[in-house]
Amino acid sequence: MTETVELKSGLYVTATPIGNLKDITLRALEVLKAVDIIACEDTRVSGKLLSHYGIRTKLAPYHEHNAARVRPRLLARLGDGGRVALISDAGTPLISDPGMKLVAEAREQGFYVTTIPGASAVLCSLAAAGLPSDRFTFLGFVPHKDRARAHLLDEAQLIAGTLIFFESARRLPATLKAMERAFGAIRRVALCREMTKMYEEVLILPLGQMRADIEGRPSLKGEIVILVAPAPAAATDQEKLDQALAEALQNLSVREAATAIAYATGLPRRRIYTRALELKEAGK
Repeated sequence: MTETVELKSGLYVTATPIGNLKDITLRALEVLKAVDIIACEDTRVSGKLLSHYGIRTKLAPYHEHNAARVRPRLLARLGDGGRVALISDAGTPLISDPGMKLVAEAREQGFYVTTIPGASAVLCSLAAAGLPSDRFTFLGFVPHKDRARAHLLDEAQLIAGTLIFFESARRLPATLKAMERAFGAIRRVALCREMTKMYEEVLILPLGQMRADIEGRPSLKGEIVILVAPAPAAATDQEKLDQALAEALQNLSVREAATAIAYATGLPRRRIYTRALELKEAGK
């Protein structure tokens, strides 16, 4: 059992479990019990967590659809000396939720803001996947529409390090197909599903094999974290790349050559296409 603690007025950005309800810190429980109000995405989801730990603090819905209306009320509460906790449905707030504007405006108005660290689906998946973690970029939810999704993945080709995305099981096949077009079939990818829950699964395969595997599993459920490994270091030698492009350009167009080399090396297609244009121009 946690003790009731005295908190000073301010905004407490508090991490909650991403699945297993035991993955919450003692400090987080103390804060959620001591604040005047808890701003949350869905009162039904957060209510289960509070009920599990016998916490009776009032919940206030704060999500993308009502944020503009509710945010001034929460700031007014802080102005009156109140203590407000901000939580998300799962994990650390401000990761793909409207919490950023609340934190930014609270700081602009001079209120005390602190964070109560804890679970994060991004870091949990990165730790479990075994992909390079010295440099990584979180790119949020993959866009629903084909053009927007292709644009994001096209831009992501230029980013060094492991790439991390959120996706739903329903849209996963289309996203993996688009990723294979963008990154090539041999680039390693990890799917982390149902993390910290009973049916937790971490699957690591080349993109082409992953797409085929997922297309054969129509009953897949749950929210998913996708991690795309960096291009293989051995494939980045410029001299070898130029040689492969020169040979391919003898029989293929620039676009066809770039696509073929991208699939063979796992390098970003945009980078190869740009280099192919340069070589084509120099060979005139």
